[in-house]
Amino acid sequence: MIAIFKRIKRALLAVLMCSFTLLSCDQAKLEIQQDFPFEVQVMPVPKEIARGNTVEIRISIAQNNSYTGTGYFIRYFQFDGKGTLQYYDQPHYLPNDLYPLDSKEFRLYYTSQSAVSQSFDVWISDNFGNEKQLSFELNSSD
Repeated sequence: MIAIFKRIKRALLAVLMCSFTLLSCDQAKLEIQQDFPFEVQVMPVPKEIARGNTVEIRISIAQNNSYTGTGYFIRYFQFDGKGTLQYYDQPHYLPNDLYPLDSKEFRLYYTSQSAVSQSFDVWISDNFGNEKQLSFELNSSD
């Protein structure tokens, strides 16, 4: 008879533990991180440029976590002077158009087309809505 009570007690304990586990799982919210902030590092850029000359801008995207599903994009807008910006030997970027980036380390090339100071911003974003703004100001050396 005592053995039967022990078995019933164990069975009830097992049922209570399973119930508690199931209830706590229902109430716990799983947090799946879908936001992977990043930083942008830029090598020093010359402060002056002459019309027709090109400066190289070396950029590196640093990510705290490595998630293979992150896609990066670039766009730019020039608000002073006139020039062109391009990714390696690709066609020139059009202002405010969004372009995918193939690598987290890359080079941009800005070519001056004016004899006045030039200013432009570059935005790098990811597919999670994170965005970093880089501002460049180049004085005319003509």
